[in-house]
Amino acid sequence: MKVYKPEWRCTFSVNEGADESASWKERIAWQLREFADRLDGGGRTLKIDCDVTPAVSRDEVDTCLGKGFAVTQSLLTQLAHQAACEDVMRDAKAELFEEEDAPRH
Repeated sequence: MKVYKPEWRCTFSVNEGADESASWKERIAWQLREFADRLDGGGRTLKIDCDVTPAVSRDEVDTCLGKGFAVTQSLLTQLAHQAACEDVMRDAKAELFEEEDAPRH
């Protein structure tokens, strides 16, 4: 009886800038991305490299990325809500936070 062994590979990386070992083309590309961020004002450019074998469609990759960013949005919303609640508590009940805010010796 023949034994079948599925084989796959997936590499996924996210970069926010050129590595020290980057080629001159990569460094120029990142300079252009940084310039575009300044023009747009307040954006953040990420470069996503994804290599999947056996190949999956670009639509499938885009769907996965969309779901990942939806989870990120949810997590950031939760963090913002927690920070807002803490701000309200620090204002309303400052005495609860006095020891935490006091300088340590």
